[in-house]
Amino acid sequence: MRLGIRANLAQFSLLVAVNALVGGMLGQERTVLPLLAEQTFQLTGYTFLLTYVLAFGLTKAATNYFAGTWSDRFGRKPVLLAGWLIALPVPLLLIWAPSWAWVIVANVLLGINQGLTWSTTVIMKIDLAGPDRRGLAMGLNEAAGYVAVAATALATGYLAAHHGLRPAPFLLGLSYAALGLGLSVFAVRETRDHAHLEAARHQSRGELTDQEVFTRTSLTEPALSSASQAGMVNNLNDGLAWGLFPILFSTAGLSVARIGILAALYPAVWGLGQLVTGPLSDRWGRKWLITVGMLVQAAALAVIAAAGSFTVWASAAVLLGIGTAMVYPTLLASVGDVAHPAWRARAVGVYRLWRDGGFAIGAILAGVIADVWGVRAAVWVVAAVTALSGLVVALRMYETHPRRTGTLPRGTR
Repeated sequence: MRLGIRANLAQFSLLVAVNALVGGMLGQERTVLPLLAEQTFQLTGYTFLLTYVLAFGLTKAATNYFAGTWSDRFGRKPVLLAGWLIALPVPLLLIWAPSWAWVIVANVLLGINQGLTWSTTVIMKIDLAGPDRRGLAMGLNEAAGYVAVAATALATGYLAAHHGLRPAPFLLGLSYAALGLGLSVFAVRETRDHAHLEAARHQSRGELTDQEVFTRTSLTEPALSSASQAGMVNNLNDGLAWGLFPILFSTAGLSVARIGILAALYPAVWGLGQLVTGPLSDRWGRKWLITVGMLVQAAALAVIAAAGSFTVWASAAVLLGIGTAMVYPTLLASVGDVAHPAWRARAVGVYRLWRDGGFAIGAILAGVIADVWGVRAAVWVVAAVTALSGLVVALRMYETHPRRTGTLPRGTR
């Protein structure tokens, strides 16, 4: 048993493919669900419309925490299998939903699925990759997931334009869930022993209670807590994009097909960009890539709030994807740098709890502001919050990559 991507290439590649299926489960909703809310269920209040994002965010955030704890206690593979079993009813509920309550239930299950499966594939890749190429590992993981989000958003937009909002778009999700479960049962192998191997190379045993891990990651450890708040704001942005961007674009008279293109463009650039930014963080370091990425996202959101045409929105979506790509794998890599292997899975779970809590916060914040002052005002407020988050990283976070600092990060000593 050895650490490293090359030494574990077959399993690592399989886990990349599995995470693409995880992303596809999320992508089935990106284009269609906001339109379904407005056109099929006649929802008018933005706050109520965003209840599905709120339900998803709350359940995914909580499940992320338990995924990390359970992965340490029971192993990675059982948690992954549980996530795929919970995914199976989601597309069926969306296809058959006679009321919006069914959609909320589907998104509760989707949040649990995403929390268990995405968290576990992240932890398993960190286990296999070892310390030197963690940025590359996270870039490949997140790229696979978000390229699949984009491709599925584009495909569901096409299917909805030609075959209606239901059932055709959600049949993709059903196939993803079946394939993901099959691969996880028959091909994925447990990786917890790789984490034990890395832990054996550390001088300290690194034993911490769950409460100590939560406190460090959330509040007291500068790099971990900075990453947690930046991740939360990043997904606050994504919740806004998921829930309100299709509505904003439709009010400008764009067709479903064009809305599908815009819904796919942002996660496509985000996903593909991580193939560059993940390895780049291994060479340049983490801190300033995160800081600049948050500021780029803020600028892109400001353009979206001010614009009114497909061309400008498309350009801003590309810029938003670039900024997110700079941040997303780098934050995960920084958590992997700082957390000791003995409690790293739990730290990843806590970080992802805060990060995906951003969906819920974004749904409430954006929904209330959109109801009171309009969709564009909600985008402006989120742009300002994103810029502030970037400044927090610049002032509080230290560089975590050991090759850049020449020492072990503080949390691993």
